[in-house]
Amino acid sequence: MDFFSSMLLVPLVYSLLGAVIFTAIGLVSGSDETATIAPLTLLVVLLGAPPEGVFAFFMAAAVAKHMAHAIPTALLGIPGDTMAMPLMREANLLRALGVPHIAVRKMVSGAAVAAFVSLPLAVLFAVILSPYADVIKAWSPWIFLCASIVIAYFSPGRMASVIALVPFVMVIAALRSFTTAQGTSVNVSYFLGIAVGPLIADLVRLMSPVERAKMRRSDYRTVSLAPDMQSSGGYLPNPLKVLDSTQTRWTTAAAVVSSATFVFSPVAMTVIMGEMVATRAKQAYHRLTSMISVRNGVTEATYIAETLIPLIAFGLPLSPVAVGPAAPLFNAPPRFTIDTATGQINNLHSMMNVWEFLGYGLLAVAIACLIAYPFAIRFAHRAAKFVMSRVCHEAIIAGFVGLVVVIGIWEGGMTGLLVTLTMGVIGGFLNRALGFGVGVQCMGFYTAVLSVPAILAALK
Repeated sequence: MDFFSSMLLVPLVYSLLGAVIFTAIGLVSGSDETATIAPLTLLVVLLGAPPEGVFAFFMAAAVAKHMAHAIPTALLGIPGDTMAMPLMREANLLRALGVPHIAVRKMVSGAAVAAFVSLPLAVLFAVILSPYADVIKAWSPWIFLCASIVIAYFSPGRMASVIALVPFVMVIAALRSFTTAQGTSVNVSYFLGIAVGPLIADLVRLMSPVERAKMRRSDYRTVSLAPDMQSSGGYLPNPLKVLDSTQTRWTTAAAVVSSATFVFSPVAMTVIMGEMVATRAKQAYHRLTSMISVRNGVTEATYIAETLIPLIAFGLPLSPVAVGPAAPLFNAPPRFTIDTATGQINNLHSMMNVWEFLGYGLLAVAIACLIAYPFAIRFAHRAAKFVMSRVCHEAIIAGFVGLVVVIGIWEGGMTGLLVTLTMGVIGGFLNRALGFGVGVQCMGFYTAVLSVPAILAALK
């Protein structure tokens, strides 16, 4: 029993917790991954969950979220989250054809196949790259600087994001000097503010009479729910039978490629892989179902690979996902830390070995699939109807705002809360106005912490 408790029970419980919570959250349209996965993972870390529990929770949450988001995307025509945006065209076309239930089945089946393919491959790629970890750590200030510029350029804001990166980094550097002078050390509050920045920006806009007038609507928004059309296959249909052999091969190949290209934007990889499939599929209906299967598979593969490879190989957040939704796995003081002065890393990288990452990761993926997959297949219509008619989105927003306030005060008192508010307002408005995304802002934090001191030292 002791062996079972220590080795399996803890990750099993946290996998179940993450899968159930994020299967439910995935039903809520527009629930961004960074604004939901990151704060709740951070809460699990700060509550003292064991390392394997934290890891299992995050993996199950990410996999379940990208299965459940198929329901609002396919049935309601509303993107479930940021990663669902590239799937909207195919989802709407299949919905117009009267087969949204097929879209849901294809999406969740592609996600299941890609998740099981990408996880062992991500671990393998991490092992291959790990011999170069010391070199990468030594050059980390300059790597983060270059990565910040590259990610900023390929964000929606392009050159505007590159230019905005400079004052944004300076604001963080100034805030760190201010908090140090106050005798308070905060880190988590920065990421909280960045994660919920767009939400804070919208709440602030509501307080402005000018902006409130622009946001006012004369009538309620009408959403058409596609009919409930169940198809055969039993309670838990085999994903390999839901996808045809060609779609399975394409989904697997896309997962392999996405696992290797862990430094690129997950949204960009989702778009690119879908377009590559579109050029090969000749028949229109098969093209639509293939593209939506592959693209949703890529949403899983990119999140898994962009978390595991930098976490296992380097212990540094060197990918867009690692600096966004997965940030608490790398840096969540006082539990997980990256010491900028000594280069000492104290996070899951140093607390778990490769086999634990592989074993607990596969367990989390399996639990997420066992919960989210049949739920999306069998109860999609009823769940979508319940969320749209009974769930108050404002209450969900208020819940996340309350969570952010509690964690900010817990870390640094009023200073931590002010840092969260400052980062949220500045980052949120930059995001809304310039497309200066959350991933770029997280990279800006590491640039301020690691690269700015190195630049100043080099200039002396």
